[in-house]
Amino acid sequence: MEKNRWSKVSLVAVATVLLWLKTYIVYKTSFDIKIENWKQEFILFINPLSFLMFIFGISLFMKERSQRRYILITSFLISAILFANVVFYRFYNDFLTIPVLFQTSNMSDLGSSVNELVNWTDLLNFTDFIILAALVKWKPGFIAYHNYSKLGRRAFFLMAVAIGFFNLGMAETERPQLLTRTFDREILVKNIGTYNYHLYDAFLQSKSSAQRALADGSELADIDNYDKANYKEPDKDMFGIAKGKNVILISLESTQNFVINQTVNGQEITPFLNDFIKESYYFDNFYHQTGQGKTSDSEFLVENSLYPLSRGAVFFTHSGNEYNATPEILGKNGYFTASLHANNKSFWNRDIMYKSLGYERFYSLPDYEVTEENSVGWGMKDIDFFDQSVQHLKEMPKPFYAKFITLTNHFPFELEEQDRFIEPYTSEDKTVNNYFPTVRYTDEAIKLFVQKLKDEGLYEDSIIILYGDHYGISENHNKAMGEYLGKEITPFESAQLQRVPLIVHIPGHTGKTVSTVSGQIDIKPTILHLLGIDTKNDMEFGTDLFNKERMDFTVLRDGSFITKDYVYTRDICYDKATGEQADKDACQPFMEKAKNELEYSDKIIYGDLLRFYQQIGVGNPLDNKSR
Repeated sequence: MEKNRWSKVSLVAVATVLLWLKTYIVYKTSFDIKIENWKQEFILFINPLSFLMFIFGISLFMKERSQRRYILITSFLISAILFANVVFYRFYNDFLTIPVLFQTSNMSDLGSSVNELVNWTDLLNFTDFIILAALVKWKPGFIAYHNYSKLGRRAFFLMAVAIGFFNLGMAETERPQLLTRTFDREILVKNIGTYNYHLYDAFLQSKSSAQRALADGSELADIDNYDKANYKEPDKDMFGIAKGKNVILISLESTQNFVINQTVNGQEITPFLNDFIKESYYFDNFYHQTGQGKTSDSEFLVENSLYPLSRGAVFFTHSGNEYNATPEILGKNGYFTASLHANNKSFWNRDIMYKSLGYERFYSLPDYEVTEENSVGWGMKDIDFFDQSVQHLKEMPKPFYAKFITLTNHFPFELEEQDRFIEPYTSEDKTVNNYFPTVRYTDEAIKLFVQKLKDEGLYEDSIIILYGDHYGISENHNKAMGEYLGKEITPFESAQLQRVPLIVHIPGHTGKTVSTVSGQIDIKPTILHLLGIDTKNDMEFGTDLFNKERMDFTVLRDGSFITKDYVYTRDICYDKATGEQADKDACQPFMEKAKNELEYSDKIIYGDLLRFYQQIGVGNPLDNKSR
């Protein structure tokens, strides 16, 4: 009888194998994980096993009834975590982190996006759990409860540990220094698996929480030396050219540069911006550098000239830090500073973070008359938002620094038919199709806004800066994007699609296209220098875009970087002129700079190091004054 019992399969083994195979199938069908050889495929296949053996193996210490309950609950929770990653990946092309899970105040506003990302076929993600539940309920004869001996349990866990170390060893031979590349979650998931990645993420979270408590001012010395060595004097012709003028900064939601001067269905996508850049400084090699914080990350970059974090959003994780942000600097130089966004003030934790950045006023949802008629998708339509905002501008003390955050061109790119100025694109991808009408709508909104600024006498006394905050079309839509652009979307092309528009309009200046390689991190010193405020004693990584000696270089949050001649992404160096793979040695001179900047910026944020700035003997960055 006992021999017959041990010839049957244990529920632990069934649960482990079902979830193991399900995870591998999800890897192949729901995530775009690049596999280059058989070894990487094998690593991808085995990487969930050690975790699943360990987590289900805990039930070996339980009685039969408790074991069955534990296995069911654990299987469901792990499946839910995997499914959450699937949904998150569909739009963000990224994996969840613990800081993202803490962004609960955003969840109430995510309704339309989540509805677009989830469909009934997702029930298949829980097929293994349904099978497992059926086996527990009906107890078929081929499954039996095994009462393992102490030696048997020890052997089981030793096998789990051995598989784990075998997996890690293979991963390290394929990708040396794997666990130091925390900014590249695809590499981590590919090599150690989704579940082990989440455990590692938990370790990183506890580590980052401890960094502030253990930090001291001595860590700033090397960063300050690097910063001073890379500082460029402002261009003499442009420094102070807009001194005393108002600053109107407009964040263009999800607007990528490929729409500029292009058409869809024979019609211009951005007719107003196409004309506006002819009388403005237009930066056509300008990249977004955001991470998981998306729009809030772009705000953080623009205001601080620091990089966002690779995990979560700084607006949530480090809103209590000391910063030397543009609003605070301008406030000390006589400016009234405000942000205008017709959304809940707590979204992205803005109500807290804006205080740390030095904003004097936040015009949020209660400051606007929002109705069903003037709302779509995520909130108030851009035309109505700008129209109502002009009254706020008129009432502000002068000069003012006012940042506008648009909404209409937000995934899932909803727009009522009567608001369309162009028809959707015609591919099999609904997201890509609907993207063009919402971009066109925002373009029209800006056109009407600029005209109203002229009508109200605000135009001539203001510089207007427009920038794209992050990508709108993720890599999950490469097929339709390739169809529209007429070329295959390779990793090189994908990196190029991270370009977003930057337009700097100074009344009275003639238009000029500037092709210097640049990013959102460069906006802060550019604005301050235009207003005649020196940044020599600021701790920042950006460079004035009008400086003729600036390096053609920008680094993205995932570690990719772009120079005048090369694009480095996914561990491959590309010739920028041809898009073909180049010798990796050509990118080598820039790798250290890219790594240093991301690491230095992370240290500043995790350690809240700017609170020690006065202690390292370089002066107080908050004491900047106009020349």
